[in-house]
Amino acid sequence: MKKIFLTLIAALGIATGAHAAEGGIAWDKAPNRTNDTASLQNGAKLFVNYCLSCHSAAFMRYNRLQDIGLTEQQIKDNLLFTTDRVGETMKASIDPRQAKEWFGGNPPDLTVIARSRAGHGGTGADYLYTFLRTFYRDDTKATGWNNLAFPSVGMPHVLWQMQGDRRPVFEEQQSHGHAIQVFKGWQQVTAGTMSPLQYDQAVGDLVNYLQWMGEPAQNTRVRVGVWVLIFLGVFTVIAWRLNAAFWKDVK
Repeated sequence: MKKIFLTLIAALGIATGAHAAEGGIAWDKAPNRTNDTASLQNGAKLFVNYCLSCHSAAFMRYNRLQDIGLTEQQIKDNLLFTTDRVGETMKASIDPRQAKEWFGGNPPDLTVIARSRAGHGGTGADYLYTFLRTFYRDDTKATGWNNLAFPSVGMPHVLWQMQGDRRPVFEEQQSHGHAIQVFKGWQQVTAGTMSPLQYDQAVGDLVNYLQWMGEPAQNTRVRVGVWVLIFLGVFTVIAWRLNAAFWKDVK
């Protein structure tokens, strides 16, 4: 029994190591601008236009976008589909049966995706920021795309027209007597509608919105927390002085 258990542990270790070797690129640090209203609004627009076709956000209502400075009329005019109402949740327009046929399963809900993807490589926002910037053409895959952060991903590169086509560049290096492929950078094959800097900023806005959507009250929570700590600090000083005054004549 012990031998079987050790064999399973070893196999798990080999599988984990293989996955790390296959997709072991370092996650880039995502910009954290959840207080930037313009960034959040642009991220919301990108999310509705490019993500909501397949992915839902079942725990977020359209009218909650008023918290990032949009009016109800702006939401109706720019972010709602014809059949949706401003008080409804963000539902994907794709048929679940078609999604399963095309991608092998239903695309996941993205409401809390930025909170759920945190790992040893960084925060969930770091993962998403890296993931959305590391797609490349791969004709061996059904979608025609692959990803360095998520090898063999079933999702196509929906932002490819903005980024253009890129090819990863690898360099062969020796490690413990074995040749390994080390990622060195990107080669632009065809230009997109945005420059690399503009694309990174757009992805940063989208990830910023996903991060905010996972906890819309996070900025309020931090703000209230700061005031609570200040109050406790002031109250501690007052209580300490009152205590000293009360006991000064007691021996």
